[in-house]
Amino acid sequence: MNVVLTGASGQLGRCLHDRLPADWDLAGLTRAELDITDGRAVARVLARLRPDCIVNAAAYTAVDQAEREPDAAMAVNEQGARHLARAACDIGARLIHISTDYVFDGHASRPYAELDSGNPLNAYGRSKLLGERALRQACPSSLVLRTSWLYSEYGGNFVKTMLRMARAAGTDAPAIRVVNDQFGCPTYAGDLADAVIRLAGSDPAASGIYHYCGADVMSWHGFAQEVFDCAGRRDAAFPVPRLVGIAGSDYPSLARRPAYSALSCEKIEALGMRRASLRDALPKVLARLI
Repeated sequence: MNVVLTGASGQLGRCLHDRLPADWDLAGLTRAELDITDGRAVARVLARLRPDCIVNAAAYTAVDQAEREPDAAMAVNEQGARHLARAACDIGARLIHISTDYVFDGHASRPYAELDSGNPLNAYGRSKLLGERALRQACPSSLVLRTSWLYSEYGGNFVKTMLRMARAAGTDAPAIRVVNDQFGCPTYAGDLADAVIRLAGSDPAASGIYHYCGADVMSWHGFAQEVFDCAGRRDAAFPVPRLVGIAGSDYPSLARRPAYSALSCEKIEALGMRRASLRDALPKVLARLI
């Protein structure tokens, strides 16, 4: 199968490379190689490569910065998605587009299902929701895969930030303050990559919106505690810090975050896909980082 991957240098892109199926002929494109905000370039490149499947992992993901430059976020997350969808329809390619839990406002008391109404709280979430709609309008057969709280051995993410802060602070330093009133599902990008691979090889008639995330619902504070506990088990010399939970309102940020953005994954689980717990997935990442 010929596959084009946009956003190839990101966490998901690199994990997909690591898990490349033997029957995939993958063209991984970084932003320098294909700027999806350029509609003509998208049409030209995809017409030349003529893939069977396109995986769009390219995104503007700087949540706070998007409040300062919403047009830049919209150009990638909404207009870029539309460009890819139009090109996919033109060449008859399947399109799998990665989206986010931040399309929801966090007011729910149970995990969000695929058909729940989106109501984003920030510019990033709005750009991603509009991207989903633009993509589905331009190419109704496309597939949207929402995920949440992505981490891996690659790029910048919460796990690597916590490890860096712990090493910089040491065990005698003041406690590390982490938000404890925002809840979501930490997701290993390697597990998400496996889900993408399974979807790419599934029934071509499968389309619409799917959710895939880790199996555990927890706060950022709980996530940090798991990271430090796992790091301490792996390396007795790791400087496990003291954690203090704080309210999201006490953490300086430009963008509002949903208080609860857990995703229901029953639809994708019906396809036989298993979700890993954090305690299964996190040690794989820390084995690469410690």
